[in-house]
Amino acid sequence: VKWKGKDLFDLVCRTLGLRETWFFGLQYNIKDTFAWLKMEKRVLDQEVPKEEPITFYFLAKFYPENAEEELVQDITQHLFFLQVKKKILEEEIHCPPEASVLLASYAVHAKYGEYDPNVHKPGFLAEEELLPKRVINLYQMTAEMWEERITACYAEHRGRTRDEAEMEYLKIAQDLDMYGVNYFLIRNKKGTDLLLGVDALGLHIYEPDNRLTPKCSFPWNEIRNISYSDKEFTIKPLDKKTNVFKFNSSRLRVNKLILQLCIGNHDLFMRRRRVDSLEVQQMKAQAREERARKQVERQRLQREKQLREEAERARDELERRLIQLQDEAHMANEALLRSEQTADLLAEKAQIAEEEAKLLAQKAAEAETEMQRIKVTAIRGQEERRLMEQKMLEAEMLALKMAEESERRAKEAEQLKQDLQEARESERRAKHKLLEITSRDVYTPPGLPADSMPPDLNYSRENLSFDFKDTDMKRLSMEIEKEKVEYMEKSKHLQEQLNELKTEIESLKLKERETPLDIIHNQNTEQGTSKHSNFKKVSAKFVGGP
Repeated sequence: VKWKGKDLFDLVCRTLGLRETWFFGLQYNIKDTFAWLKMEKRVLDQEVPKEEPITFYFLAKFYPENAEEELVQDITQHLFFLQVKKKILEEEIHCPPEASVLLASYAVHAKYGEYDPNVHKPGFLAEEELLPKRVINLYQMTAEMWEERITACYAEHRGRTRDEAEMEYLKIAQDLDMYGVNYFLIRNKKGTDLLLGVDALGLHIYEPDNRLTPKCSFPWNEIRNISYSDKEFTIKPLDKKTNVFKFNSSRLRVNKLILQLCIGNHDLFMRRRRVDSLEVQQMKAQAREERARKQVERQRLQREKQLREEAERARDELERRLIQLQDEAHMANEALLRSEQTADLLAEKAQIAEEEAKLLAQKAAEAETEMQRIKVTAIRGQEERRLMEQKMLEAEMLALKMAEESERRAKEAEQLKQDLQEARESERRAKHKLLEITSRDVYTPPGLPADSMPPDLNYSRENLSFDFKDTDMKRLSMEIEKEKVEYMEKSKHLQEQLNELKTEIESLKLKERETPLDIIHNQNTEQGTSKHSNFKKVSAKFVGGP
């Protein structure tokens, strides 16, 4: 009942084995805000919830400027890692998608140790919460695709310990714009709503809808005084020519919290720029010795692991060689058995072959006799064939002569016919002449003249001209031209479809699902501004209150 806040806080730190206590505090909820337990006052005298049990949250109250240089103990580093990871997953700290994947890979390394493809098979991250929901919803990717991408980064972290993976996580996270910033809603003298950000570097003023890019900043080394009266808060810059910045908060309790955070961050800011205390020097020396001891131990374990792997490889090689020799011996025995069986079979085949040889010799003799008989028959057949060919040749010659004779006789018959016709014509003329001589009167029948002859029939064959027009070729050319035009139209249409599809994918991936903070982050990235460069810029340009 009589314990002060420090008594409870020290008990928690001793339980955790934590010596870097100046970063942490005990937080509790009060109405619609939160507060930090004061160390010098009794616990029950503060505005803690009057209920049982009373819930406190052991959290980092102040953040280091450079985690690698300032965080000494492994437990301190681990607590910061857990808190920052929780804030990123719950989107209290805005994290771009590509950084989210890389941070997730270090978080996996911190939990599972070095990557081993035989152990970390597809699906081992199915139950893990590794990415902010905003990032998952921003892309049309399945859980398997995200796991594949995270695992690919995880596999590249070989050679690091779990502690080193946590430190790499913090080194990336500390460059995020919202890392370590406590935001408070305020109003300036004109009544404009603004946000006040308090972090390890100083005070920042933001637009309510933009927590990434401050309008102006007040570094701790340029602030002469911070004070509040009732609800009015005053910041007096070190440069007297610079205007005093005043703002109001909604409640007195919030002003007290802002002042408490300002004092603590300013003290740590000054402390980093002084020589370390003996306690910190001792802690750093112990941490260096511990890291050196771990490094030696890790190298020893690495050597032992390497020797064990080499011994296992040698053993596997010997086992493989032994199995190979056993297989070769087994094959040799089988080959010997097959050889013996083959020898017996060959002996039997040799006997059969000898008998077959005798039979073949007998058949060969018979074949020789038959061959001689066939030769005699063939010779006799050749003579007969020669005689037949000679007779055929004579018959052909005779047929040729008969054909010639027939043709000659046909010509003679034709000639005889012509002679006969001429003779008959001569006979007719002679008879006619005889009649003319015997008859003096000439009778000419009426009608046509005597010397008139019937006209010859002249057949004139009209020449037909076909002008063949190659209509098929023209039609084919027209069809080819039409297909060419249709192909060009289809190609153009396909390109338009591809462009439309690309636009749709881009809109689904970025435009339609981007949050306002995503848009601001992309603009800052395009302009090449970062958290630290922006802080220097706005603080250098600031000459008066906003």
